[in-house]
Amino acid sequence: MDFVKPAEVLQSMVEAGENKARMNRIQMLIRGFLAGAILAFATTLAYTAVSQTSVGLAGALIFPAGFVIIILLGLELVTGNFAMIPLALLKRRVTWMSMMRNYCWVIAGHLLGCVFYAGLYGLTLTKMGTDLSSPLIQTLIQTSETKTLGYQHLGAAGIGLVVIKAILCNWMVTLGAVMAMTSTSTIGKIVAMWLPITIFFAQGFEHAVVNMFVIPAGMMLGANVSIADWWLWNQIPVLVGNLIGGAIFTGLGLYAAHTWGNSSHSSSKLATIQGGRSGLTSTDSAQKVGTLS
Repeated sequence: MDFVKPAEVLQSMVEAGENKARMNRIQMLIRGFLAGAILAFATTLAYTAVSQTSVGLAGALIFPAGFVIIILLGLELVTGNFAMIPLALLKRRVTWMSMMRNYCWVIAGHLLGCVFYAGLYGLTLTKMGTDLSSPLIQTLIQTSETKTLGYQHLGAAGIGLVVIKAILCNWMVTLGAVMAMTSTSTIGKIVAMWLPITIFFAQGFEHAVVNMFVIPAGMMLGANVSIADWWLWNQIPVLVGNLIGGAIFTGLGLYAAHTWGNSSHSSSKLATIQGGRSGLTSTDSAQKVGTLS
């Protein structure tokens, strides 16, 4: 049996959060860059699937491929870190400063990776700027404007809407990262994490890293969106909503579900698990944490 019990998963979340917060800034930046670019690859793949099939669900079914690659390679996805590191903070394994340090460097890496891919993809899509006939060009332009000007049109209600959609998004995305910890086999991890990622993408919720690609890509292709529109009406509120969704509904939610109201039993169980793992070598620990991004 390759199933990992919830108490062990909870402990793995704490350990992953601690290791992520203690990572050096160069690793955070590079892993964030690679994760951002890979997620952008998956986004254009999803849009291509929808364009070719005219079936929206086709994109949602294929998009998790990028997430799977990121998790299995141990890269950094800030939306996943929004659940793991606050849990490590709750257990006093990391500090507020180390948590914010991780968020800032990983987000910087995502921005670089997403914009880098957006530039290359734009050149590919337009055949080096000579052909604007691809339907995906209009898809990116319209999506960029909808994700910014669409909310701006609603005013304060638009900010509330985008935050809610971001909360719902990262509730599922962080569950995807956690579900990868429920199996010790590669195929088990893939299947487990695929489910919540499909749920989020199929419903059009707001994911901060996906938007770091989609909105700049649309802007490069001619969308009527300014940098201020991008950050004020999407990127900042989406980051806030993603943080709430990951930290409260996944991190704190799972912690409460398995410890609160049964502290003595749960604490003993977690302590036993942690104690059993204390004999792991540093190499073993590093290999294990690599799969828990």
